[in-house]
This record gives sequence, C-alpha cells and structure tokens, in this order.
Amino acid sequence: MSSSALFRLGKNVSVSAIARRNTPLLAATRAQFSAVATEQESAKPRRRKRLDPIIVTESAAIRIKELLAGDSAKGALGIRLGVKRRGCNGLSYTLNYTFEKPEKDEEMEAHGVKVFIEPMALFNVVGTTMDWEESELASEFTFKNPNAKGECGCGESFNV
Repeated sequence: MSSSALFRLGKNVSVSAIARRNTPLLAATRAQFSAVATEQESAKPRRRKRLDPIIVTESAAIRIKELLAGDSAKGALGIRLGVKRRGCNGLSYTLNYTFEKPEKDEEMEAHGVKVFIEPMALFNVVGTTMDWEESELASEFTFKNPNAKGECGCGESFNV
C-alpha cells in the first residue's frame, strides 16, 4: 500500500513504521544511500582555502625582497608584522626580520615573500593592505587598515 493510499484511508501511520517495512524499493533505496555515504567517506575532505589575513601589494613584496637580500637579513625566512602600544594614537606597526619560524604566528606568502603575523597583532591587522610608497619626501611602508577607528596626523599610529 502506498503512503498516499494510507493517508486517503485516514490511517495515521508514522514514517518510521513505513520505513520498517522491508519492501524491495526501500531495500534498494537503503543500498543507494549507504553506497553514497561510503563514497563520501572515502573521498578526501574538502577544505576551504584560507584567506590571507593581510594583503601585500606587489610593490611592497619587491621592497621586502630587496631588504631580505641585504647583509643584515642573511638567513632570514621573511618578515614579522606586529603592533606595539606607542605613538600618539595608541598602536603602531612593527616590522622585523624572521630567522626562524615562530611557533604560533600566522604564516602567509604573497608574491614570493613570507610574512609572519604575531598572534597578538592578528586581531588588529586583519584585512589590512600593506604597500610600499615612494614620494619626494618619504619612502615607506603604508598600511590601509579597515579596522582602524582613527589615525594620527603623521600616519605612524592608529587605534582600533
């Protein structure tokens, strides 16, 4: 008896009662579901590609490569980005060479340059764009941080 016929007759039959019946159709359906489940279990688990916490522009990467090629950076793996409490607005960015991989740092690679981000700085720099700008007055790394609520006039410090 089909489920629609059961409802037409006015009988109150639960879905589990129908599922317990051992009909050829239900047996075939169970076999299909178990085959699909087995196939899915054997397939590699798909992981979403993690997005980089910051964006490093090509000009910044070129400048970092130049710095890493210098004498003071021999053996450096990349640079380490952090923040410190200082400046007129609360926090400022720090950049240092990294000679060994820090255990808890977030590691990323952009344009062939490895950047390690300190765990305490990660919250403050997510989404930031790091760029290298040269003008007649200055040549410096600039940071465009969407999380910053304010910056000082010179652009050296920010607050979140």
